[in-house]
Amino acid sequence: MQIGETTFDWGTKTFVMGVLNVTPDSFSRDGVGTDVERAVEQALRFQEWGADIIDIGGESTRPASIYPDSEMVSVVDELDRVLPVIEALTHLLEIPISIDTYKSEVATQAIASGAEIVNDVWGLTRDPDIGAVIAKSGVPVILTHNQAHTRYRDVVPDVFGRLHELTQNAIELGISKENIILDPGMGFGKTAQQNLQILRRLREFDALDLPLLVGMSRKSTIGYVLDLPVDDRIEGTAATVAISIANGADIVRVHDVKEMARVAKMTDAIVRGWEPRSDS
Repeated sequence: MQIGETTFDWGTKTFVMGVLNVTPDSFSRDGVGTDVERAVEQALRFQEWGADIIDIGGESTRPASIYPDSEMVSVVDELDRVLPVIEALTHLLEIPISIDTYKSEVATQAIASGAEIVNDVWGLTRDPDIGAVIAKSGVPVILTHNQAHTRYRDVVPDVFGRLHELTQNAIELGISKENIILDPGMGFGKTAQQNLQILRRLREFDALDLPLLVGMSRKSTIGYVLDLPVDDRIEGTAATVAISIANGADIVRVHDVKEMARVAKMTDAIVRGWEPRSDS
């Protein structure tokens, strides 16, 4: 897959997506707020530490069922948060910028400012115009499984089926299948047990024949299992990253880029093989 000027050769390594929250209410408490300078510095550190993509978000995606103070952000406010950061980073980064949004107007302006992939946590279902925006631009899209409840007949086949539907919908809107990445949506409309089951059975999603992104970083499932607050979940996150890779993930979306890039590299050495560098 071509994302901007970068070729992503799936299966050769695991790609690391660094989360850059330019919000005052990030669930992970890692947000840089609306400080453009801090955001730029963080993104450059992520690149230095091994990130392959920077995912910029101007609205918290934390579930309202867990965080009742979560609020919708207006298009104007979201643009005010993300555009200055994207514009500043476009000329500084050597890796692609992703815009984390489900709003067509935000996607339009973010792409015009330099974003090269759209990460839609609602899988093109919230804004009826965003699919056309992505199709016209030709940028890749991440389609995430998301719903407002945790009722499933069987969580893995149900999520699988819905991701297939989202893929077909995207193709009907004019998006090339070669430009689609899927995300099973850990934490979105799922209990801790359901999240863990998806992680264990991740290989079943191989049948969709599309690259898979997994984002379990610092999420509440880790907190429930380890009984730890959100800013003390690095070891739990590392376990989910390693298992995701072992079970077929192509991209891991993480907050702790430095540490998780190392986890990904080590897991890749075990799962995909490793050759020592020869001295020249």
